[in-house]
Amino acid sequence: MNNSLNKVSIIMSVFNAEATISNSIESILNQTFEDFEFLIIDDASSDSTLEILSKYSDSDKRIRLFKNKVNIGLTKSLNFLIDECNYKYIARQDADDISYKNRIMYQVDFLDNSIYKGCSTRAKIKNSQRVLPGKSIYLPLKFVAKFKNPVIHGTLMIDRKTLIEHGKYDERFYYSQDYKLIYDLINKNVKFRILKKELYELNMDNNISTNHKIEQAYYANLVKKLS
Repeated sequence: MNNSLNKVSIIMSVFNAEATISNSIESILNQTFEDFEFLIIDDASSDSTLEILSKYSDSDKRIRLFKNKVNIGLTKSLNFLIDECNYKYIARQDADDISYKNRIMYQVDFLDNSIYKGCSTRAKIKNSQRVLPGKSIYLPLKFVAKFKNPVIHGTLMIDRKTLIEHGKYDERFYYSQDYKLIYDLINKNVKFRILKKELYELNMDNNISTNHKIEQAYYANLVKKLS
Protein backbone atom coordinates (compact mmCIF):
# COMPACT_ATOMS: atom_id res chain seq x y z
CA MET A 1 0.00 0.00 0.00
CA ASN A 2 1.03 3.63 -0.51
CA ASN A 3 0.79 6.69 1.71
CA SER A 4 -1.32 8.61 -0.79
CA LEU A 5 -5.07 8.55 -0.26
CA ASN A 6 -5.52 9.52 -3.88
CA LYS A 7 -5.72 6.34 -5.89
CA VAL A 8 -5.25 6.21 -9.64
CA SER A 9 -7.32 4.94 -12.56
CA ILE A 10 -5.04 3.96 -15.43
CA ILE A 11 -6.69 3.79 -18.86
CA MET A 12 -5.56 2.10 -22.06
CA SER A 13 -7.27 1.46 -25.38
CA VAL A 14 -5.87 -1.44 -27.43
CA PHE A 15 -6.19 -2.44 -31.06
CA ASN A 16 -4.21 -5.29 -32.64
CA ALA A 17 -1.28 -4.99 -30.24
CA GLU A 18 -0.45 -8.66 -29.66
CA ALA A 19 3.29 -8.04 -30.14
CA THR A 20 3.62 -5.31 -27.51
CA ILE A 21 0.70 -5.52 -25.11
CA SER A 22 2.23 -7.91 -22.58
CA ASN A 23 5.26 -5.71 -21.90
CA SER A 24 3.04 -2.65 -21.65
CA ILE A 25 0.65 -4.26 -19.15
CA GLU A 26 3.46 -5.69 -17.04
CA SER A 27 5.10 -2.28 -16.82
CA ILE A 28 1.93 -1.09 -15.06
CA LEU A 29 1.37 -4.16 -12.89
CA ASN A 30 4.97 -3.84 -11.65
CA GLN A 31 4.65 -0.22 -10.57
CA THR A 32 5.92 0.73 -7.12
CA PHE A 33 2.56 2.45 -6.66
CA GLU A 34 0.03 -0.34 -6.22
CA ASP A 35 -3.27 1.37 -5.36
CA PHE A 36 -4.76 1.62 -8.83
CA GLU A 37 -7.39 0.22 -11.12
CA PHE A 38 -6.30 -0.56 -14.67
CA LEU A 39 -9.09 -0.08 -17.21
CA ILE A 40 -8.36 -1.62 -20.60
CA ILE A 41 -10.64 -1.64 -23.61
CA ASP A 42 -10.11 -3.82 -26.66
CA ASP A 43 -11.23 -1.86 -29.70
CA ALA A 44 -12.40 -4.88 -31.72
CA SER A 45 -8.96 -6.35 -32.36
CA SER A 46 -8.67 -9.02 -35.05
CA ASP A 47 -5.48 -10.64 -33.71
CA SER A 48 -4.85 -12.40 -30.37
CA THR A 49 -4.90 -9.17 -28.34
CA LEU A 50 -8.19 -9.92 -26.55
CA GLU A 51 -7.01 -13.39 -25.55
CA ILE A 52 -3.86 -11.91 -24.02
CA LEU A 53 -5.87 -9.22 -22.23
CA SER A 54 -8.27 -11.81 -20.82
CA LYS A 55 -5.43 -13.81 -19.29
CA TYR A 56 -4.08 -10.74 -17.51
CA SER A 57 -7.55 -9.72 -16.38
CA ASP A 58 -8.15 -13.17 -14.90
CA SER A 59 -4.88 -13.08 -12.98
CA ASP A 60 -4.96 -9.53 -11.53
CA LYS A 61 -8.10 -8.10 -9.95
CA ARG A 62 -6.92 -4.52 -10.54
CA ILE A 63 -7.58 -4.96 -14.26
CA ARG A 64 -11.06 -4.14 -15.55
CA LEU A 65 -11.46 -5.34 -19.12
CA PHE A 66 -13.94 -3.98 -21.66
CA LYS A 67 -14.55 -4.85 -25.32
CA ASN A 68 -15.97 -2.85 -28.19
CA LYS A 69 -18.13 -4.85 -30.58
CA VAL A 70 -16.89 -2.72 -33.46
CA ASN A 71 -13.84 -0.48 -33.81
CA ILE A 72 -14.73 3.02 -32.62
CA GLY A 73 -11.26 4.54 -32.42
CA LEU A 74 -9.05 5.87 -29.65
CA THR A 75 -10.95 9.05 -28.81
CA LYS A 76 -14.33 7.47 -28.06
CA SER A 77 -12.71 4.48 -26.36
CA LEU A 78 -10.80 6.71 -23.95
CA ASN A 79 -13.91 8.77 -23.16
CA PHE A 80 -15.80 5.57 -22.39
CA LEU A 81 -13.07 4.50 -19.98
CA ILE A 82 -12.98 7.92 -18.31
CA ASP A 83 -16.66 7.55 -17.48
CA GLU A 84 -15.89 4.17 -15.88
CA CYS A 85 -13.07 5.47 -13.66
CA ASN A 86 -13.52 5.51 -9.89
CA TYR A 87 -10.43 7.29 -8.55
CA LYS A 88 -9.13 10.84 -8.13
CA TYR A 89 -6.41 10.73 -10.77
CA ILE A 90 -6.56 9.36 -14.30
CA ALA A 91 -3.36 8.21 -15.97
CA ARG A 92 -2.77 7.16 -19.56
CA GLN A 93 -0.78 4.23 -20.88
CA ASP A 94 -0.31 3.27 -24.52
CA ALA A 95 -0.39 -0.36 -25.63
CA ASP A 96 3.04 -0.28 -27.27
CA ASP A 97 4.92 1.77 -24.66
CA ILE A 98 6.46 1.03 -21.27
CA SER A 99 6.15 2.95 -18.00
CA TYR A 100 9.19 2.89 -15.74
CA LYS A 101 8.36 1.26 -12.43
CA ASN A 102 8.30 4.49 -10.40
CA ARG A 103 6.34 6.55 -12.94
CA ILE A 104 2.93 6.47 -11.25
CA MET A 105 4.34 7.04 -7.77
CA TYR A 106 6.38 10.02 -8.96
CA GLN A 107 3.43 11.69 -10.66
CA VAL A 108 1.04 11.06 -7.77
CA ASP A 109 3.55 12.52 -5.32
CA PHE A 110 3.85 15.61 -7.49
CA LEU A 111 0.09 16.18 -7.81
CA ASP A 112 -0.54 15.41 -4.14
CA ASN A 113 1.93 18.08 -3.09
CA SER A 114 1.29 20.88 -5.55
CA ILE A 115 -1.42 23.15 -6.91
CA TYR A 116 -1.25 21.44 -10.32
CA LYS A 117 -4.20 19.51 -11.74
CA GLY A 118 -2.26 17.54 -14.32
CA CYS A 119 1.23 16.53 -15.34
CA SER A 120 3.17 14.51 -17.86
CA THR A 121 6.77 13.30 -18.04
CA ARG A 122 9.59 13.04 -20.52
CA ALA A 123 10.10 9.83 -22.45
CA LYS A 124 13.05 8.03 -23.96
CA ILE A 125 12.44 6.85 -27.51
CA LYS A 126 12.78 3.07 -27.79
CA ASN A 127 16.11 1.93 -29.32
CA SER A 128 17.41 5.49 -29.23
CA GLN A 129 19.11 7.98 -26.95
CA ARG A 130 16.60 10.70 -27.87
CA VAL A 131 14.37 12.11 -25.16
CA LEU A 132 11.05 13.88 -25.71
CA PRO A 133 10.11 16.60 -25.13
CA GLY A 134 13.51 18.05 -25.99
CA LYS A 135 14.49 21.69 -25.64
CA SER A 136 10.85 22.76 -25.87
CA ILE A 137 10.40 21.64 -22.26
CA TYR A 138 12.06 24.89 -21.19
CA LEU A 139 9.55 27.07 -23.06
CA PRO A 140 6.09 28.15 -21.84
CA LEU A 141 3.44 25.50 -22.53
CA LYS A 142 1.04 27.96 -24.15
CA PHE A 143 3.73 29.03 -26.59
CA VAL A 144 4.75 25.50 -27.58
CA ALA A 145 1.12 24.40 -27.96
CA LYS A 146 0.68 26.94 -30.77
CA PHE A 147 3.05 24.88 -32.91
CA LYS A 148 2.88 21.28 -31.68
CA ASN A 149 1.63 19.00 -28.95
CA PRO A 150 3.99 19.66 -26.02
CA VAL A 151 3.01 16.49 -24.13
CA ILE A 152 3.73 12.77 -24.50
CA HIS A 153 0.19 11.42 -24.38
CA GLY A 154 1.03 8.09 -22.73
CA THR A 155 2.56 9.89 -19.74
CA LEU A 156 -0.48 12.00 -18.93
CA MET A 157 -1.89 12.04 -15.39
CA ILE A 158 -4.73 14.40 -14.54
CA ASP A 159 -7.30 15.08 -11.87
CA ARG A 160 -10.44 13.20 -12.91
CA LYS A 161 -12.87 15.93 -11.90
CA THR A 162 -10.91 18.52 -13.87
CA LEU A 163 -10.81 16.33 -16.97
CA ILE A 164 -14.56 15.72 -16.90
CA GLU A 165 -15.39 19.36 -16.19
CA HIS A 166 -13.47 20.38 -19.30
CA GLY A 167 -15.24 17.93 -21.60
CA LYS A 168 -12.82 14.99 -21.79
CA TYR A 169 -11.47 14.26 -25.30
CA ASP A 170 -13.08 16.11 -28.20
CA GLU A 171 -14.79 13.34 -30.19
CA ARG A 172 -14.64 15.38 -33.37
CA PHE A 173 -10.90 14.60 -33.35
CA TYR A 174 -10.41 11.00 -34.48
CA TYR A 175 -6.65 11.68 -34.47
CA SER A 176 -4.53 14.19 -32.50
CA GLN A 177 -7.15 14.03 -29.75
CA ASP A 178 -4.36 14.37 -27.19
CA TYR A 179 -3.09 17.60 -28.77
CA LYS A 180 -6.61 19.06 -28.76
CA LEU A 181 -7.11 18.07 -25.11
CA ILE A 182 -3.83 19.59 -23.93
CA TYR A 183 -4.37 22.73 -26.00
CA ASP A 184 -7.82 23.22 -24.48
CA LEU A 185 -6.66 22.60 -20.92
CA ILE A 186 -3.71 24.97 -21.21
CA ASN A 187 -5.79 27.72 -22.76
CA LYS A 188 -8.41 27.35 -20.06
CA ASN A 189 -5.60 27.99 -17.57
CA VAL A 190 -5.66 24.54 -16.00
CA LYS A 191 -2.46 24.21 -13.98
CA PHE A 192 -0.32 21.68 -15.86
CA ARG A 193 3.37 20.76 -15.64
CA ILE A 194 5.71 18.64 -17.75
CA LEU A 195 8.04 16.90 -15.31
CA LYS A 196 11.66 16.80 -16.44
CA LYS A 197 12.25 13.23 -15.30
CA GLU A 198 12.28 10.43 -17.90
CA LEU A 199 9.68 7.89 -16.75
CA TYR A 200 8.48 6.30 -19.98
CA GLU A 201 9.74 4.41 -23.01
CA LEU A 202 8.05 5.60 -26.19
CA ASN A 203 7.66 3.40 -29.25
CA MET A 204 7.95 5.40 -32.48
CA ASP A 205 7.94 2.42 -34.85
CA ASN A 206 4.76 1.14 -36.48
CA ASN A 207 2.42 3.03 -34.17
CA ILE A 208 -0.67 5.15 -34.70
CA SER A 209 1.36 8.33 -35.27
CA THR A 210 3.68 6.82 -37.87
CA ASN A 211 1.01 4.74 -39.59
CA HIS A 212 -1.42 7.65 -39.94
CA LYS A 213 0.87 10.64 -40.49
CA ILE A 214 -1.44 12.37 -42.95
CA GLU A 215 -4.50 12.03 -40.72
CA GLN A 216 -2.54 13.10 -37.64
CA ALA A 217 -1.20 16.16 -39.45
CA TYR A 218 -4.68 17.13 -40.66
CA TYR A 219 -6.17 17.11 -37.16
CA ALA A 220 -3.08 18.71 -35.63
CA ASN A 221 -3.41 21.59 -38.09
CA LEU A 222 -6.99 22.07 -36.95
CA VAL A 223 -5.68 22.60 -33.43
CA LYS A 224 -3.01 25.05 -34.60
CA LYS A 225 -5.65 27.12 -36.38
CA LEU A 226 -7.21 27.82 -33.00
CA SER A 227 -4.16 29.86 -32.01
